[in-house]
Amino acid sequence: MSERNEPRVWSRSARWFNSSSFITNRLTDEYVLDHHTASQCDPMYDLRNRRWHDDWAGELSAGLPLPRLAWPGDVIGTVTARAAATTGLRAGTPVTAGTVDAWAEAFSAGVRRPGDLMLMYGSTMFLVQTLKALCTHSALWTTNGVEPGTYTLAAGMATSGSVTAWLQQIAGGVDFRVLVEEAAATPPGADGLLMLPYFNGERTPVFDPYARGVIVGLTLRHTRGHLYRAIYEGIAFGIRQILELLDAAGGGSAERVVAVGGGTRGGLWTQIVTNVTGRNQAIPEQTVGAAYGDALLAAIGIGLVPADADWARIASTTTVDTSTTGLYDHLYGAYNDLYPATRAHMHLLAAVQERAADDAALES
Repeated sequence: MSERNEPRVWSRSARWFNSSSFITNRLTDEYVLDHHTASQCDPMYDLRNRRWHDDWAGELSAGLPLPRLAWPGDVIGTVTARAAATTGLRAGTPVTAGTVDAWAEAFSAGVRRPGDLMLMYGSTMFLVQTLKALCTHSALWTTNGVEPGTYTLAAGMATSGSVTAWLQQIAGGVDFRVLVEEAAATPPGADGLLMLPYFNGERTPVFDPYARGVIVGLTLRHTRGHLYRAIYEGIAFGIRQILELLDAAGGGSAERVVAVGGGTRGGLWTQIVTNVTGRNQAIPEQTVGAAYGDALLAAIGIGLVPADADWARIASTTTVDTSTTGLYDHLYGAYNDLYPATRAHMHLLAAVQERAADDAALES
C-alpha cells in the first residue's frame, strides 16, 4: 500500500505496524519498531548507521510518523491498565520490543555467534546466519540480528514441507510415517528421480514467482516412496545452493548448522540434507521456538537471566555419511542445470495456469 496507490486508505492512516509492533502498541501504547524488523524495511532503514534513512523514510511514509527504534530485547514500556483489563496480564508488567519469528527462532536455537546458522524446516525452508561483519549479496537478505551490534544474512525457499503435504494429499492421506518409511527404503538418488521443488515459485536463489515444480526421470517402476525421497533430496539440493551463496557472500562460512522446525522429526530428512550438503546439523531439544526465543530475549531484557544466557540444549547431531557423497555431487550438477534448461517452459505453463484461473474466476 502507498499514498499513491491507495490514497483513501492512506488518508485514514495514522501509523504503520508489523505484527509484533502492533501487539506491543496495544499492550503499552508505545509506538516502537525493533531494529531487526526495521532493517527489513528497504530502503527506509540505514543499515550501516542503524537508523531511519531520513530521505527515503520520509518520502515513503508520506506524512505518517516513524516509530521509535529499539532492539528486540529492550524494554519499551509496561502493560497499561486498559490492556491489563483486556488480557488478564498484570498492569505494569514490562514489555520488550520482540521481533520477526524466524530470527526469534534462530535466537532460541543458540544461533548467536559469527558462523552460526539456523536451518528451519517448515512449510517453507528458511536460513539465518550470524555474520562476522556486515556484507551484502544480491541473492540474500542482509539485516540486523536481534542483538545490538550484530548482522545476519538470510535466505528462504518458497516450498519445503508444503510439498511433502502435497504428496501426502494426492497419495490419499496416507500417514506421514508410512511415506518416510517408504522413502527410507528407497536408495539415495531415488532410483534416478530428480525434483525441482518450485511448486509455488521460488525465492532464493532464483527469485522467480513463475518457476514451477519439475520431476525428471519418472518410470513405471517408481513409487510414492521414490517421489517422497526425491522431494527430500530436491529440497536438500536447494539448501546446498543457498549454503554455497552464503559461503561466497563474504561474511564467513557457516561453521555450525542448527536445525529446527517440524521437519527435523524422524531423522530421514535431516540426514539427507546433511549428506547432500556435507554439513553436520545440531538438533536441539526444543525445535519449534519463535516464542521460546522471544521469551529468552524478554528474560535477558528485564534482567532475569544474564545477557549470554543460552536456552538451547542440543539433543543430537546428524553427521555426514560419506558413502553417498559421490552420487549426490553428481546429481547436484544435474540439479543446477535443470532450472536454466526448463525456465522458458515453466513461464509458458505458468501463463497458461494464470489464464485458466482467470477464466474460472469469471465463470464463478
